[in-house]
Order: sequence, then C-alpha cells, then structure tokens
Amino acid sequence: MKKYRIAIVGAGGIVGAHIAAIASNANRAELVALVDIDENRVQTICRENNIPNGYTSISDMLERERPDLVHVITPSATHTRITIECLKAGAWVNTEKPLCGSLAEFDAITRAEQETGCYANTVFQWRSGSAGKHLKKLIETNALGKPLVGVCNTLWYRTQDYYGLAWRGTYKEAFGGPTVTLGIHLMDLFLWLLGDWDEIRAMTGTLDRDIEVEDVSMALVRFANGAMTTVTNSALSPRQESYMRFDFQKASVECSTLYRYNNENWKISLPPDTEDVPTLAHWDALTEDIQGSHDNQLKELLDAMDAGRRPPVSGDEARRIVEFISCLYKSASTGLPVKRGELTPDDPFYHTNKGILEVPQ
Repeated sequence: MKKYRIAIVGAGGIVGAHIAAIASNANRAELVALVDIDENRVQTICRENNIPNGYTSISDMLERERPDLVHVITPSATHTRITIECLKAGAWVNTEKPLCGSLAEFDAITRAEQETGCYANTVFQWRSGSAGKHLKKLIETNALGKPLVGVCNTLWYRTQDYYGLAWRGTYKEAFGGPTVTLGIHLMDLFLWLLGDWDEIRAMTGTLDRDIEVEDVSMALVRFANGAMTTVTNSALSPRQESYMRFDFQKASVECSTLYRYNNENWKISLPPDTEDVPTLAHWDALTEDIQGSHDNQLKELLDAMDAGRRPPVSGDEARRIVEFISCLYKSASTGLPVKRGELTPDDPFYHTNKGILEVPQ
C-alpha cells in the first residue's frame, strides 16, 4: 500500500482529532504540513506534534508539499473555496462538515472533481461505527422487515456565550443554526440508514438565543420506502441527547448517546409478547465494537485512494444531506412541503439556506 502525504488546513479546536486520526494510520499516512492564518499557533502545534512544515498560505503549501490528501477543517464559509483549490492542485480532500453551504457550492465542487479526477470526501465519522454499519446491512437485507417509523433528535445545549463568535449565528458564515452546525451528523447517519427521502415539511424558530439563524428546527419527513419520520435539532436542551429510533415491522432499534457511539449505545426491542429468535439472531450477529471515529473514517478514505475509487461520503452520498438541509430551510420559510429534487438553479434556496440572494450594492 502507498503511504500518502497528508496536509491539514486549519488549526482550530478539532485539529487534534485529525492529527490523532492520521497518527493511528501511520503505516499508510504521513502528516507533512499544517496551514493556518495564525502563524504562532501553526508553529506551536507543529512543534508539539512533530509536524515538519508549517504554513500560513494554502497555495504555498500545495506548491511545495504536493500532498496526496488535504484535511480541510477551517470555518464553514471557507470550505468550498479551499476544497476546490486543493482538488485543482491534484489532491484528494477530506473536508469537515458541512462540506459546503448550498447545492450551488456542491455542484461547483463536483465540477472540480470532474475536471481533476480527484475526490472530495465529507467528514461524517458516525457512519464508520460498527453498529451503524450493522443496522445498514440489516435494512438492506430486509432482516428486520420494512422500516415504518423513525425519530432523529439532536437535542444539545449551547449558551449565548457560545454564539459570542459572531459567525456561529449567521447564514453567511455558518449557513444556519443547529440544523447545519449540530444536527448534521445525526441527520446524515439517519438519512444514510433509511435511504432516499421524498418529502419534507418543516418549521424553524429562534426562541431563546440572540442570533440571526434558528436555535431549533423540526421536520416531518417521508422516505421513498414509505417510512414516516420526525427530525428535531435544538441548541436549547439542558439535558443533552442524540437519539435515533427506527420502528420496523419486526423490531424497534434505538441509539441514545451524545457525541459518539459504541455498540452499548444501541438496543433492539421486539413487539410485545413475541419471541422472534431469528430477528434477535440477526441483531446479535454484531460482534465487533468499533466507534464511529475520525480514525476509522480516514481508514476507509485511504482504502478508496488505494483502489482509485470514489470515497464513501462523496458524490451522491454527500449531496443527500446538503439537499435535505436546503429543502428543510425552504419548507420552514415558505410553510409548504418540499419534494426532493425540487431545488433548481433558479430557486434562491439552491444558493443559500437563507433563501434571499444578497446583491452587492
């Protein structure tokens, strides 16, 4: 297997997780550079983690280091520009969520992929956990019966001080509130498990935080397979929980956690007064216990690079959550149901979750 040269762009709070993920794949990956506009922070992190080269210019780093893969962990509003620059420099890209702020930006990234032959992957590490993968397989093989009802709740708590960084409460810089910045991980996993969605009806509200965007959103979602679900994202919930529930014909499967999960966070329940041994056997076939982590998602990305194939969370797999969020905001803004595929380039919500195109004066 090739050993890939990796660079990180951005030195914010999540940088440690990415440094650790690369170190855990040290037989296949080498961290060669770190880039950030804060030169002192770059030098400190490089010194503490034995990173050989620090830069304040992305262009300089790309020209001198020629990395095979770049991790982009900068503020959300910069993701599209940096991702495209790295693709055009010949690097694959692993970009923190959200990959971009609109379908228009996503399609621009897609064009850059087509022009360069390189791929942009989105960091959704929850997909790489063993329990999530196991449930995905059971759904695909109909082992639990048809999915009927679902719940996806990201109930977190963020104070007004959290929004002291002004960009966090804006459409321009953060692309929205907890729908984009907090709930996107669980929603991506939920959508990945249940497959294509068909229609969404949503509401958003700014109930208690002094911000431009919502601090809570709620949606009713119908999936192409007929399942009916609810999705809630909150920054106002003192007892924090990330919770998913799937009611199938033969069983209910639930996950209750906060920021990550292991097998112990999942449970299965059968209908009352039943002893469905085959269904329990399907669930109990889960033997490995792997946490959904940056380490494991990077391993899957490196596997894709070895094979020269599109990575797991790119292309249509990455576009699904971008379109879902854009449609949620449109439904909440208009008060109308929105169908998947409805947003086209002549729709303002194709370009921004705010739904209002800001024309320079």
